[in-house]
Amino acid sequence: MSSSSEQQFRGPVDSSRIPRYAGPATFARLPRLDEVGTADVAVVGVPFDSGVSYRPGARFGGNAIREASRLLRPYNPAQDASPFALAQVADAGDIAANPFNINEAVETIEAAADDLLGTGARMMTLGGDHTIALPLLRSVAKKHGPVALLHFDAHLDTWDTYFGAEYTHGTPFRRAVEEGILDTEALSHVGIRGPLYGKQDLTDDEKMGFGIVTSSDVYRRGADEVADQLRQRIGDRPLYISIDIDCLDPAHAPGTGTPEAGGMTSRELLEILRGLSSCNLVSADVVEVAPAYDHAEITSVAASHTAYELTTIMSRQIAASRTDK
Repeated sequence: MSSSSEQQFRGPVDSSRIPRYAGPATFARLPRLDEVGTADVAVVGVPFDSGVSYRPGARFGGNAIREASRLLRPYNPAQDASPFALAQVADAGDIAANPFNINEAVETIEAAADDLLGTGARMMTLGGDHTIALPLLRSVAKKHGPVALLHFDAHLDTWDTYFGAEYTHGTPFRRAVEEGILDTEALSHVGIRGPLYGKQDLTDDEKMGFGIVTSSDVYRRGADEVADQLRQRIGDRPLYISIDIDCLDPAHAPGTGTPEAGGMTSRELLEILRGLSSCNLVSADVVEVAPAYDHAEITSVAASHTAYELTTIMSRQIAASRTDK
């Protein structure tokens, strides 16, 4: 992309001419990547859920988020930014991964992410189950080195194996620590709650370097204080944010595979993310939307707005970096 401040980016379809419910359901009704040739932020789906341990269906999450994103508008007042005018954001379609072979799927996702990041784009990935975070982190770390990680989730996802399988939606961040692709000085879970297999789960997690902000912490301390704590932990490191939609309470996200009572509200999640706008966000994902268990698009609407805030942060930073240059 040109560094000119006068550059015009192709944005969403004009809703005053074509109703929001008409036409292809790209994310936020943005152009496809093949229509613009290159993008600063590539929104990409990964319809894969072979790593789930309870309810399946997250393979349909990406398209459900896209459908729910039809109502997103070009100006984000919460961040005082028009993200699609600040940078070229485009829908890169889906990464097709083998549903019958998890190891092969992980390799396929990593290779496709390498290709997208190799164009200079940042990735906003729509899952899919949380297994996909590992190959995405591998790819991001090739470009940036070990990255800081903010992991929003009801669950730790640092367990060792399920039924002897190393790659599942409950193991990606243990594998990532073992592979040295995370900066262990800047790792945090947010939204953790619910029963565990034993206290050793917390002990093991702490040894890996993770700090924990529970959903009760968010409730008692508030979004602003939590965001401030996270900013201080992250510093200026390259940051990856991975969001399991089950970090939200089932009242706000019923359409997910492993719901837990007592979660954050969608408002709390969005406010925390807005409080991280100064962080160096290099890529992100939103995963575990399972639309078969959703009602009135509650979960996919929350996920689409979450992806919108993350995209806005990346677009603002890209525009700022052009101005600096």
